[in-house]
Amino acid sequence: MSKDKSDENTYYSNSPKIGRKGPSKLRQQFNRGMTYFLVVLVCILFYFAMLRIEAISRVVTMIMDVLKPIIYGCIIAYLLNPIVKTVDNVLVPVLEKRMSNKERARSLSRGAGIFTALVLLVVLIVALCNLMIPELYSSIRNLIITLPGQLNELVNRFSNVTLDDSAMTTVMKAAFKEGTATFQNWLRTDLMDMVNEVMSQLTFGVINLLSELVNALIGVIVSIYVLYGKEKFACQAKKGVYALLTSEHANIVLHLATKTNEIFGGFIIGKMIDSAIIGVLCFFGLSIMNMPYTLLVSVIVGVTNVIPFFGPYIGAVPSAILIMLSDPIKGLYFIIFVLILQQFDGNILGPKILGNSTGLSAFWVIVAILLGGGLFGFLGMLMGVPTFAVLYYIVKLILDNRLEKKKLPADSGYYDTMSYVDNNGKYVHLKSQVSCDDYVHPQPGTDEDERDEKNENNEEEGE
Repeated sequence: MSKDKSDENTYYSNSPKIGRKGPSKLRQQFNRGMTYFLVVLVCILFYFAMLRIEAISRVVTMIMDVLKPIIYGCIIAYLLNPIVKTVDNVLVPVLEKRMSNKERARSLSRGAGIFTALVLLVVLIVALCNLMIPELYSSIRNLIITLPGQLNELVNRFSNVTLDDSAMTTVMKAAFKEGTATFQNWLRTDLMDMVNEVMSQLTFGVINLLSELVNALIGVIVSIYVLYGKEKFACQAKKGVYALLTSEHANIVLHLATKTNEIFGGFIIGKMIDSAIIGVLCFFGLSIMNMPYTLLVSVIVGVTNVIPFFGPYIGAVPSAILIMLSDPIKGLYFIIFVLILQQFDGNILGPKILGNSTGLSAFWVIVAILLGGGLFGFLGMLMGVPTFAVLYYIVKLILDNRLEKKKLPADSGYYDTMSYVDNNGKYVHLKSQVSCDDYVHPQPGTDEDERDEKNENNEEEGE
């Protein structure tokens, strides 16, 4: 009797399998009807969601405001993760040799890595604040004090220029006087209104700044927990993907997640390093040339450099105007210096740090920046390139997969003016008369150079 009782407990202690090998015909008909019902229900819900889009937007904004510390924590953890991984790679083998408990060794290494990352983050922030805030305050104060006098001096210089009495000169003088009067009127009326509005919103802005600082501090605490449990979170996410999707679809989702992390991580971290180096080089260059507003201009150039393609010009234009108001000749020297610096960044430094992390051509980079900036402002200009790179990769993956199913070459270089696909679905190149069967199709893990070499050999054999 005790044996039977023990067997019964053993049987019920195991997790039962839910469901049969296949649904019955009645269940199949019910599932089909439920599918139609859910499609209609989703359409109705989407229609009513469009009617209440403003209310939904307010709810989403409120939820995002509440989750800001979590979002900040995930972002900070993502940026600090390379430092933590580096410390783990160094300490874990050493600690595992000296400690019998390997789990304890990994925990100590992870704690040391997080502590090192946070110390570096605090040191970086404190050093930047000590170096930049006093200089920025001095530069902005001098700018506010000297700007009106510089503008008046510029007007006087232009007014004292002796020109001939031609009709074009008369028109230019009249236009300049009209522009000067309009500018002075704007200073007296619109500018004062703007200053009053800014002062009235200053208290609200200070409160928002303090709120964001509190969210950032809470985010730092959240990042510690994220970094400690990142492997567990990754396992839980992977488990959920395999539970909700088929194995084939789950593998695709996990592959895209890995590729997205590779693109975003390589682009963001690489661009931050590149922009920091450009800002430092700009500071040393402007200091050697004894330029005004050296630190302020270097910060502008470094910060705007994180925006691909357009960033250097966005930062150079206001900086050149500031320097030209103080000394036009130095402003011209600054423009030449920035052009040389950006050529160095675009052709030498940037490719060394970033490589081809996005896989986008210059045309698609411009499209991504314009589209992201038009929809989401500065953040869209910054994140538009890696986001567009992920979408570009997904589209390319789908197209290549469909071409492989049709037994057609996936590389775009094969579809030149000398090639075509006949009515039977066979790829033919007129010059080499090589069919699709002679080409090596891309396979996972195949080296692209090796594949191209094989295809070239096939073309030579075809000739």
